[in-house]
Amino acid sequence: MTQLETIQSSFSKHFPRLAGGRYVQFLMLRHSQSFPVFQTDGVLNTARTQAGIKSPEMMSRLVLFKRKQTTPERLTGRELLRSLGITSGEIDAPNYCEYNGEKSCKKCPDCILYGFAIGDSGSERSKVYSDSAFSLSAYEQSHRSFTFNAPFEGGTMSEGGKMRSAINELDHVIPEVTFPTVETLRDSTYEGFLYVLGNLIRTRRYGAQESRTGTVKNHLLGIVISDGEIFSNLHFTQALYDALNGDTTAAIADIKAQATTVIHTLLAEEPVRIYQTLTGEPLKTLLDEVLAIYQNEAALTPIISTLATQTQTYSETYGAESNKKKKR
Repeated sequence: MTQLETIQSSFSKHFPRLAGGRYVQFLMLRHSQSFPVFQTDGVLNTARTQAGIKSPEMMSRLVLFKRKQTTPERLTGRELLRSLGITSGEIDAPNYCEYNGEKSCKKCPDCILYGFAIGDSGSERSKVYSDSAFSLSAYEQSHRSFTFNAPFEGGTMSEGGKMRSAINELDHVIPEVTFPTVETLRDSTYEGFLYVLGNLIRTRRYGAQESRTGTVKNHLLGIVISDGEIFSNLHFTQALYDALNGDTTAAIADIKAQATTVIHTLLAEEPVRIYQTLTGEPLKTLLDEVLAIYQNEAALTPIISTLATQTQTYSETYGAESNKKKKR
């Protein structure tokens, strides 16, 4: 039996109308690999928090807001749906789906799993729960300001005797800053689980200016199936800070090892029933199996097609499409 087969029975065959108490938690470390820009109104987002659970001193941390996490992942998934012909980017196509707009299809995997709210056209609550993530290290150690120039076509800052000055200055997150994160999927099918997990492991760029910078590696450390949500991102971050004795410059391998230990410690304190926990080798085996699916179109296509059928059935039975039927 494969590792994926051992968890398949944990999922429903269809998307239910009411919450059924089936939560899949993805526990990870988001680790910057270049100079991402996580800012609002021109400045990096920060928050003043306690350093650790047992470390009472206050510190400023970078904040990666929830939408800056899920938006790139959604776009990765939507790209996959178009490549497989589940949806289309052609506005006149019958399967066209506009992102966050009046012409969203309201029935594809993206619309049903990540939700939408479009005025009188209906809404769907997201089945993917996320929250703001906080940097393990202090803001002062985690950012750097850069000045950007716009050279002429010749590659220099002067042309025809005229000198062009610097045009912009931006604050960037530096490489190897860690954001401990929990992302939750509620009441999903097995195919929906594979879709959301695929979006997590395939998304590479986060934040503003993602075409030039913003590379982030998602180190998945655990998958937990339970009957409720577990600890917050901030609690995870503070507990890991304590476990590292404040050494936030440790190698990522050491941080991952400590984070895995912290996960098991924190789970033991949660008031939820835990049906399955995957870390270490079992998790690696599962990720290898998921990787093999995403590398093989013949294996991937029927899974995503089945998911599309499930989300369309849900929409026609309980969602926005059901309202259209009633009006007829």
